[in-house]
Amino acid sequence: MSGKPGLSLAIRKALLTGEAGGKVFAARQVARDWRLGRLRFDLGEAEAASMPDRPVWPEGLDLLPPSQMPKRGKGGSERGRIALWHALAHIEFVAIDLALDIVGRFGGQMGEEFASDFLGVAADEAMHFALLDRKLASLGSQYGALPAHDGLWQAARDTAGDVGARLAVVPMVLEARGLDVTPATRDRVASSGDSRGAQILQRILDDEIRHVALGTKHFSRVAAARGENPPELWRKLVESHFAGAIKPPFNDSARRSAGLSLEFYGALAS
Repeated sequence: MSGKPGLSLAIRKALLTGEAGGKVFAARQVARDWRLGRLRFDLGEAEAASMPDRPVWPEGLDLLPPSQMPKRGKGGSERGRIALWHALAHIEFVAIDLALDIVGRFGGQMGEEFASDFLGVAADEAMHFALLDRKLASLGSQYGALPAHDGLWQAARDTAGDVGARLAVVPMVLEARGLDVTPATRDRVASSGDSRGAQILQRILDDEIRHVALGTKHFSRVAAARGENPPELWRKLVESHFAGAIKPPFNDSARRSAGLSLEFYGALAS
């Protein structure tokens, strides 16, 4: 048992892998090795402190504040299509690191089930990115060809000290927003005749419902440990740690499937 490599080092190495294909491979390898019992659960305070403040991303990736991102253009144009798939690829690429970081940073206090759940999420996000990167290649482009916004990792920095806040903001706000907007994007892509693109988006949507459900499950554990009502604690943490708006329209059925009832987000909707 003691001869096995530690999970913390494997996560750190994946976070510090910058090349996109290497990141995908590293994330899937960590998840596979953990699932097969090849890694030792060694997460604790020291290991959490060793996680990088920021993961390494591809050299030359042009990161801009969300407010400075160029307009995508019309979705029917070649430029608009590439911009759409590039934006989605960036979201999924950052999501790999968000899932790895939540395990490395909070796995020690939350336990092995938490680690297993979110390493599975990291593997899913890596697969999503690979599908989207392949889609970009079919359009004659690649990840990094366009600027990308830097807002997603800011959410990780803003919640680095509190697992409850991280769960409240990342799966239960940011990923839940994907449940709201992905069906309309899927339908637009399908109506343009791109059945393969629509299939990719449906696969992502199905997986993201499960990811939000995992976030909600573990958030409820945190709330119970703190003796708080989950929706009330969620609203407090979102108001403290998320600067954006919780805005409709909501995919209420997908959110309910993920355990995220209107009781959570209704009062904050703007």
